Amino acid sequence: MANKVIVVTGAAGSGKTTVRNYLAKHFKMTKVITHTTREPRFNEKDGADYYFENSDTFNQKHYLETVTYSGAKYGSSYEGLNLAWQKSSDAVIVLDTKGAITYKQKLGAQAVVIFLQVNNVEMLKHRMIKRGDSMRKIIQRINSLEYKRDQQLPAELSNSIVINNDNWDATKQKLNHIFGK
Repeated sequence: MANKVIVVTGAAGSGKTTVRNYLAKHFKMTKVITHTTREPRFNEKDGADYYFENSDTFNQKHYLETVTYSGAKYGSSYEGLNLAWQKSSDAVIVLDTKGAITYKQKLGAQAVVIFLQVNNVEMLKHRMIKRGDSMRKIIQRINSLEYKRDQQLPAELSNSIVINNDNWDATKQKLNHIFGK
């Protein structure tokens, strides 16, 4: 059986990390740990949520894709993906839409993309506050070109699984149906 990576994408606050954690817990998918130069949030741990890097260490990795988002660098390394696949043939990763496009282009059918959308922008803001983002960062993120880009499903990802994540119970039911539980 070929290795697969489930790519969870969507706008900031759409629930990407929650979906990734659910898939990892309930379907035994291995999380692909990505790298970032942003500061950790209060509840994040290095090596579990991200590899928190500085500019020098970030530039020493071998990346499948990188992006700068709200002033911080993010990237997923080939090493991280292969480590995840050593643990399970199904891995899961959170990426922005640009990264999801890159995964689809480079990995083809091995990359299964889930695009999360939320109809209520106020709900997105509330989720960002709840997870510990500062109001300055939230405003910066909501006004960024990347945020606006990530709110829409790109044409390159038209074959993706699209889930409206306004209601977590409904989202879990859809995930259970898709992944066979």
